Amino acid sequence: MGGIAHAQQQGDSAEDPSTLILSDTLHYDDLKRQSVFTGNVVLTRGLMKLTADKLEVNEDEAGNQHGTAIANKGKIVTIRQERPETFDVIEGTGLRAEYDSNKSQFDLIGQAVVIRYICGKQFDTIRGERVRYNEKTGVYQAQGGANSSAPGGRVRSVVEPRSKADAAVAECRAKGNKKAKQTNG
Repeated sequence: MGGIAHAQQQGDSAEDPSTLILSDTLHYDDLKRQSVFTGNVVLTRGLMKLTADKLEVNEDEAGNQHGTAIANKGKIVTIRQERPETFDVIEGTGLRAEYDSNKSQFDLIGQAVVIRYICGKQFDTIRGERVRYNEKTGVYQAQGGANSSAPGGRVRSVVEPRSKADAAVAECRAKGNKKAKQTNG
C-alpha cells in the first residue's frame, strides 16, 4: 500500500492535500505502483471529489499520480472541484475521466459536460466529446466528436460575460464579510 500511504503522507503540505478513496474492493500492486479500486468509488483529495465505478491509479518514480476513472454502462463519472478563494465550484461529468496530478488537470471523455458555478449560481457550461480543465490555471479546452454531449458532435460553450462573473464574486465576497462581522460582532 505504499502508493496510498505515500499519497496520505504528502497531505502535510498545503500544495499536496491528502487523498481518501472509498470503494468496495482494492487491488494494489507494489511492483507496478498501481492501485485499482472498484465499486462505488469515491475519491476525495483536498477540495476535489470524484465518483466512479472503477478507478485505476498509477504512480511514476517521482510520485506523480495518473488516474483513470470509468463509469459502468448507463452511469457517469463525476468530478467536483471547489475553489473557495474565487467562490467557484467546477462540476464535470463524463463516461470516463483522466487525472494527472503533475499537471493538476482532468479530462472528461465521452458525453463530457463541465459547469462552472459562482456563489451557487450557474455561469459557464462547456459540452463536447472531451473537455479538459486545469485546476492551477483555470484553463478549459474542449473538442467535439461522435460522442459529444452537444448536438451534431460539436463543442457547445455558454459563457457569461466576465463583468457578470466579477460582479457575482464581489457580491458573494460582500455577503461573506457581512456574515463574518455578524458572527464576530
